[in-house]
Amino acid sequence: MTEGEIDILQIQALLPHRYPFLLVDRILEIEEGTRIVGIKNVTANEQFFQGHFPERPIMPGVLLLEVMAQVGGVLARKTATEAGRPTVFLTGIEKAKFRRPVVPGDQLRIEVEVIRRKDPFWKMAGKIAVEDSLVCEAEMTAMVRVERSET
Repeated sequence: MTEGEIDILQIQALLPHRYPFLLVDRILEIEEGTRIVGIKNVTANEQFFQGHFPERPIMPGVLLLEVMAQVGGVLARKTATEAGRPTVFLTGIEKAKFRRPVVPGDQLRIEVEVIRRKDPFWKMAGKIAVEDSLVCEAEMTAMVRVERSET
């Protein structure tokens, strides 16, 4: 792991998601408050392939959007400076486009950039590529809510 990377244990400390719904394997780059790059390795063992589709496994588009949202959530969590534990809620998806199917063996490169931010809302643009081929793109809106612990 190189400097600036975030491994799966650190991702688990930042996101509430767990198996089978944690879809981010590693963060490669992060510029807090600005942009982030993560990866997801797609394997034949993913639970969703049992039903989508047994004879021709394709990763559901809604899960591609979820991968982008989770990577964006890591960015928001790493950027949060308020006291307490921030939780990131996805509030909207716009301009979603799916360019080609994602299949077992693909490695997704997820890039998310902040378009604008007015606390507690974040507007982000995300795109997913496999090698040099664009797979999916969308704009997402999220809300960061900080839960303060009472002492």
